Amino acid sequence: MDLEKIEGLVKIIEDSSLNEFTYKDKDVKITMSKLDHPPVVAAGVPVAASAPVNTPVEKAEEEEEESLFITSPIVGTFYSAAAPDVPAFVKVGDQVKAGQTVCILEAMKLMNEIQSDYDCEIEAVLVSNEQKVEYGQPLFRVKRL
Repeated sequence: MDLEKIEGLVKIIEDSSLNEFTYKDKDVKITMSKLDHPPVVAAGVPVAASAPVNTPVEKAEEEEEESLFITSPIVGTFYSAAAPDVPAFVKVGDQVKAGQTVCILEAMKLMNEIQSDYDCEIEAVLVSNEQKVEYGQPLFRVKRL
């Protein structure tokens, strides 16, 4: 894939309402994200991704190595609270115990409570309420306690 095609893809994504886009062709995988914290990419796959202009690549790599994530175990719709009129399960700065519900993912009209696997502190919520999420997509960046 040449640079002009990549630039074209970036322009299309910037002008669209998409928050995230992945393109894969043979051994090349390109992931573009408008999120502040793009998803973690598995090692071993050559990747070319767009990064915010003001973020040095070295700093982003250091953050990924130090950060842990609570990821989506299914494809579905993210809900931060049990109902629209109640507070979110967790917010940035909250300390969460192992087994505590952090969000709900709706899949095929079933509400699935997502729980933390370990004691942690929520550092960032990486998706917005009612956003569609993919399998393995990071939902929360956390720090283990």
